[in-house]
Amino acid sequence: MTHAERLRVLEAADLYVVITEALCAGRPAVEMLDLVLAAGVRLVQLREKDRSGRELYESALTFRRHTARAGALLIINDRLDIALAAEADGVHLGQDDLPLDAARRLAPELIIGASTHSLAEALAAQAAGASYVNIGPIFPTGTKEAATPLGPEMITRVAPHLSIPWSTMGGLKRDNIHEVVRRGARHPAVITAVTAAPDPTRAARELREIILAGLPSLPRQEIMVQ
Repeated sequence: MTHAERLRVLEAADLYVVITEALCAGRPAVEMLDLVLAAGVRLVQLREKDRSGRELYESALTFRRHTARAGALLIINDRLDIALAAEADGVHLGQDDLPLDAARRLAPELIIGASTHSLAEALAAQAAGASYVNIGPIFPTGTKEAATPLGPEMITRVAPHLSIPWSTMGGLKRDNIHEVVRRGARHPAVITAVTAAPDPTRAARELREIILAGLPSLPRQEIMVQ
């Protein structure tokens, strides 16, 4: 797909699930992926910061096969080389990773996401060629213990200035995701709210229902929860 085609799929997606095997409650990452896809999730990130390049590549190939069958986008955390080699749909970069403008030159057709923690970082990422930015962490989260929560109010300070899609992340759960949805979040990103749940498929469906209920203007075919 071209960048424009991938971006259309991203914009039509809702819940963004990030999968790290160590946070899957003892279940293999690929099993978790299938459970998530069964809930109708069409935006998935493979996030394995501690794996070797070869191990991550093998996992990415498996994730690519499964997401391709489901018509879902696959984003690889941090590693543009792995995203390209596995023919994933995109890469998500942090503030200390490969600069966005360099990534865009190397991968003009990939979705490139950027973690941002302020309006200045979000605008800089947008100017550098990001396809989407993530605003966070919103609430306290165990996956980024040293990061200071920004609070849902940060969304209202950042989102109105963006002309590209955005997601938000950090401690989002079933009991607080409405706080970001009511501020316009179409692609809230979660990890353990789904991957640590006893029934990940049900958890993902419930989160999707909350998101989609907050987007009444979408055409009916876009908001169908599978």
